[in-house]
Order: sequence, then structure tokens, then C-alpha cells
Amino acid sequence: MGQVIPARCPFERNIQLFGHHFFHIPPMCKLNPVYEELVGLRFRSLSFLADVCGEDVTPYC
Repeated sequence: MGQVIPARCPFERNIQLFGHHFFHIPPMCKLNPVYEELVGLRFRSLSFLADVCGEDVTPYC
């Protein structure tokens, strides 16, 4: 599950050509309400694994 829902927004990009920075695409995750729901679900899932199941969740952070 850790690979399906990333811990940070994966859509932010810097566009470069021949070593020159042309423009920056900002993260669009904050504009997408579904992303906020998925991040909340990820947090609750990791909290459950750590608190109830006693799993080590550091590889997913």
C-alpha cells in the first residue's frame, strides 16, 4: 500500500532543457480533493499497523 499512495505529492516537476531551467510545474495535489482523502486513508492505515498490529512502518514513511 505504501507504493500505491505516495507520502508526498509526486507530480511536482522542474522542466529543464540542455541544463537550463525553463519552468516549474507546481504540485497539483492540493487542488485534488481525492488526493487529500487518499493521504488521510494512508495515515490511518499506517497508524493502525503501528498501534494495533505492532508493525514497523518506517519503510513506508
